[in-house]
Amino acid sequence: MERRNVSSGSPYEPLYGFSRAVRVDDRVLVAGTAPIWPDGSVDPDPSAQTRRCIEIMLSALAEAGGRPDQVVRTRMYITDPVLADAVGEAHGSVFGDIRPAATMVVVAALLDPRWVIEMELEAVVGS
Repeated sequence: MERRNVSSGSPYEPLYGFSRAVRVDDRVLVAGTAPIWPDGSVDPDPSAQTRRCIEIMLSALAEAGGRPDQVVRTRMYITDPVLADAVGEAHGSVFGDIRPAATMVVVAALLDPRWVIEMELEAVVGS
């Protein structure tokens, strides 16, 4: 088994003991990803937050040797069901042709009250 950890540079990764992504053989798992910009800001728009999560996840996937068309699963955790269409449409704008298995779950809260979404991704990238 070959394992490779990918870091996004988040200060929480070493503090909390996790990697942005982990590749094991041909599988890449991307951790829960929040919509944070490098300066720490968060756009209040749910679509923009979704696109930012996807951007961060796809960057980690690329660093692990994967491509968007290799994504097989996404998970979306949202804080209000009213956000489903905005989040779903932003997700569809990237993954509409790929159509991974996807789950959207409404949660009571996320770590930062500015976040309305947090996402995860899985891909099978070939050996």
